[in-house]
Amino acid sequence: MRHDISRPMTVCRKARLMLILGGSALALAACENQPLDLDLRGGLGSFSTAQAATAPLADRPRPDSRGVISYPNYQVVVARRGDTLADVAQRVGADTAQLARYNGIDPSVPLRKDEIIALPSRVAEPSPATGAAGTGPIQPVDISSLAGNAIDRALAPAGVQTASLPPASGAAAAAPSKPAQTGKEPVRHRIERGETAYTVARLYNVPVKALAEWNGLGADFSVREGQFLLIPVAQQAPPQRTAALEPKTTLPGAGSPTPTPPSATKPLPQDDTAKPKPVAQKPAKPVADVGQVTKPSAVTKMITPVQGSIIRGYTKGKNEGINIKAANGAPVKAADDGTVAAITKSAEGVPIVVLRHEGNLLTVYANVTDVSVKKGDAVKRGAQIAKLRTGTDAYVHFEVRKGFDSVDPTPYIQ
Repeated sequence: MRHDISRPMTVCRKARLMLILGGSALALAACENQPLDLDLRGGLGSFSTAQAATAPLADRPRPDSRGVISYPNYQVVVARRGDTLADVAQRVGADTAQLARYNGIDPSVPLRKDEIIALPSRVAEPSPATGAAGTGPIQPVDISSLAGNAIDRALAPAGVQTASLPPASGAAAAAPSKPAQTGKEPVRHRIERGETAYTVARLYNVPVKALAEWNGLGADFSVREGQFLLIPVAQQAPPQRTAALEPKTTLPGAGSPTPTPPSATKPLPQDDTAKPKPVAQKPAKPVADVGQVTKPSAVTKMITPVQGSIIRGYTKGKNEGINIKAANGAPVKAADDGTVAAITKSAEGVPIVVLRHEGNLLTVYANVTDVSVKKGDAVKRGAQIAKLRTGTDAYVHFEVRKGFDSVDPTPYIQ
């Protein structure tokens, strides 16, 4: 007896198809409020970058009236609606062709609102005159200073308030200068062939929506090869007060009893044998020879990292060190005996070496190449630690820091 199985098989195929379509619809419905992962590299429904960040993300810093956001290692411009690269270049005083090559975009292509344009070289720093919230580039927050201030406030007596006195001179009428901006410098990622906004978001563990908001991406989150993206940073919360540091308040009379001193009940015996000590005679100062010249003590000297000329001096809040130009590939030497505290890189991947010295001093050597030491190494004064780069970048950015605070390196090497 022959059975016709074609119809049941067709029904099963239809049932499976409906089940697959129904599951897909549920998956898409679940993603209704999430950006759709078009490249599906995380697997449909198995990965979402929306909750990838482990801490609340900060908003992108507000640019000045030109659209410039300035960090210690780079600057970017936030485009306006309808801008072209020519408009951006004219507004910040940059070269249009160079700007186009650096960002991999045609100069005549209209830019999206809030799109990030990277600057190949620095322009004038933001200031109150350009509509900036503060002066100079956005500097890293000094965590140790924040913690110290929090502890000082916690240990201060309750109810005691202090206020700064006005200046004694006529400078009181002058308008106070705006403080330097603080924040965290974000990583600047350059898009390579095959990358998408989703792969970049997964790489840095941030929500793709936040990545799009920081960089003015379109509704389809499309990116182009050579485009620079700023990676959102986490919010920086001040240190919290702990219960151990909270000032304790007690009612009058409720404190611990004051101990009675022994002399209040029994006087001390009089010592008749005590005699005053003879006054020590100060030795007479030797008469200095007229022909002898004594040099005053000075700051401990360091050697110059490279033999060259200073092309940019120290300016607090703007240039935290000095730039010393020398021959291409010249050896960069340790300014003094110390230990390699850190070896890191700038946003462009250029090495930075940090040495730790006695007296809570740090020296920083940036814009170098061919680093020949590693973290933890002990280095001698004058030992080679790296080389200068070639071309127009043949200079070392040299800093001296007391703890976290930068100081002028010039007195240490002259």
